[in-house]
Amino acid sequence: MSTSDPEPPPANASAALSSSSPSRPTTRGQVTSWALWDWGSAAFNAVIVTFVFSVYLTDSVGKDLEEPFSAATWLSIAIALAGLVIALTAPVMGQRADRGGRRKRSLALWTYLTVALTAAMFLVDSGAPNPWFWVGLVLLAVGSITFEFAEVSYFAMLRQVSTPSTVGRVSGFGWAMGYFGGIFLLLAAFLGFISGEGDERGLLGIPVDGGLNVRLVCLVAAVWFAVFALPVLFKVPENRAAARRGGDGARSNDDDNGAADNAGFLASYRILWADLKALWARDPRTVKFLIASAIFRDGLAGVFTFGAILAVSVYGLAPGDVLIFGVAANVVAALGAVVAGYLDDRIGPKAVIVGSLVAMLATMTVLLFVSGTTMFWIFGLLM
Repeated sequence: MSTSDPEPPPANASAALSSSSPSRPTTRGQVTSWALWDWGSAAFNAVIVTFVFSVYLTDSVGKDLEEPFSAATWLSIAIALAGLVIALTAPVMGQRADRGGRRKRSLALWTYLTVALTAAMFLVDSGAPNPWFWVGLVLLAVGSITFEFAEVSYFAMLRQVSTPSTVGRVSGFGWAMGYFGGIFLLLAAFLGFISGEGDERGLLGIPVDGGLNVRLVCLVAAVWFAVFALPVLFKVPENRAAARRGGDGARSNDDDNGAADNAGFLASYRILWADLKALWARDPRTVKFLIASAIFRDGLAGVFTFGAILAVSVYGLAPGDVLIFGVAANVVAALGAVVAGYLDDRIGPKAVIVGSLVAMLATMTVLLFVSGTTMFWIFGLLM
């Protein structure tokens, strides 16, 4: 449910979805096209943020940075600032896209900005780290912002390709596609560009001088994302009906709709604040859920961004082995996403979320007190 809904929230998630389910039948082709965006997005999530570029940026390009901060610390600062920008702007970006019936246009804009930023990472040469570390840091931080903006519209489109009885399965299928895309791309990157020793790496024999082999992986990732983002833009129709209602599942408020469509960006915050106050008056649980979700997603962003960096710097994994760990992690995560999707439809999302959070907290607590590659493999995969 969006924060722009002027109607009282339904009593449960199924009712919320039934109020906004697409009027036309959802086809398997539309579901697959929607999920292929997740398959393609692994290029940024798995390759850039988690297992390849971030490790390259901190372990190679920024390894000789002078005090007061290490490369990893600068990365944490940059990602924190990016998270602040996302928190302050993403709700308004989503509101304006929903009210204007421009989800697909928003998805295309932010997706291909992310693609362009990913391709630009090819320029980050480890042979001349001082200024390229800062260039890479900015590209990664800004790319994190544009990618999150793209996900806002992408996640909203779930309601256009599912019904109340299938939302868990469709959502789980999308998540699994993202993980399987990560498996395929990480294997291709490892075998083609990273594996081996010496001055040339991978089956393609790419020189390592200046980090060329890793930089070429960034170009491959950009092309991968660009190609697999296309099907959803062509196969899934725009949700114009929701825009006429003023948001998914709600009747329009003509004054607010007109203001949102015609007002400047800053004026949209006034509309958003009014919507949040009205939502708090009707059902404060929904607002509490949104706040908890924001904190939860920030925690996940930290895990995904620094997981591979910690694996190398703290637990002793070799940079090449991190990619193998990434493949294994994507396999178990994909299976978990499929299983959790079916459990969501059978026992409800709250039980799945709580169970997953308890499991994550338990495994991360164990990781605080163990060391070595074996322990990281066991509890990292469980997490």
